[in-house]
Amino acid sequence: MDQALQVFMTAAEQRNFTRAAELLHMTQPAVSSYVQGLERTLDCKLLERTNKYVRLTQAGEVVYAHAREILGLYTRMANVLDDLKHTAHGPLSIGSSYTFGEYILPYVVAEVVKEYPSVQPVITIANSSDITGLVNRHQLDIGIVEGEGVETTGISIQPFAEDRMVVAVSSNHPLADCNPVKLEELAEAPWIVRETGSGTREMQEKAVMQLGIDPKARMVFGSTQAIKEFVQAGMGVTLLSRWTLRKELQAGELKALELPGLPLLRRFSLVVPDMGFQTKATKVFTDFLMENRGFPYLP
Repeated sequence: MDQALQVFMTAAEQRNFTRAAELLHMTQPAVSSYVQGLERTLDCKLLERTNKYVRLTQAGEVVYAHAREILGLYTRMANVLDDLKHTAHGPLSIGSSYTFGEYILPYVVAEVVKEYPSVQPVITIANSSDITGLVNRHQLDIGIVEGEGVETTGISIQPFAEDRMVVAVSSNHPLADCNPVKLEELAEAPWIVRETGSGTREMQEKAVMQLGIDPKARMVFGSTQAIKEFVQAGMGVTLLSRWTLRKELQAGELKALELPGLPLLRRFSLVVPDMGFQTKATKVFTDFLMENRGFPYLP
């Protein structure tokens, strides 16, 4: 059954039996035979076939989603069994939300691979809810999300490090020299924020409420790097993780404002499948994060 599922998934992804056959190193009739056999076993049509394309039926979409999970579990089982005989090695699928994934994870992975060169990381960067879902569906070995996360059946969430959110401006901005900063002046400045639904945007709105201000203007960006560039150009004020701003703060290009109730604190949390085994690669990665939760190796 697992071979038939693999052939079916490949045909569905390629939308073409000939291309699927080439990737699987088999003949086109063999691909058709596997798919037809799976359809007979499940007693439903999985793929619509024409001379121009192959596409999933509604039943096929259901089977495809479950097939990915089933084959993921097969791979995980094989890796764990192999781990009983060897040191940490092989693929390690890591998912992360944007702040951690773009500004901290590269250094974490570099340190782990330095110690375990046979580990092969595969990285996915997405928002926290997407990462949690991928872990729950066994499409990721481990996830890292912003905040405490929401535990659901099938996953375990564990906070492991602290993230400090600070309000920052360009070192040339008029507010940079104000001590103390007047809240009415802070409200007059444009706030440069992430898009609605972002974990960082949630913290930005929390900061505004905590400060008791109502910014007259907001500029919205879908990228933290773009926000930093606009703030550095003197276009306004933002609240971001200190990890994302560390280089600019150290270089004196940006300045963190001292404000009542700040910095805001949030957590980074690990998300792992709630099962009784882990590959050695997953375990060494998890152990490394827990032992170095202050990220002392960051430049």
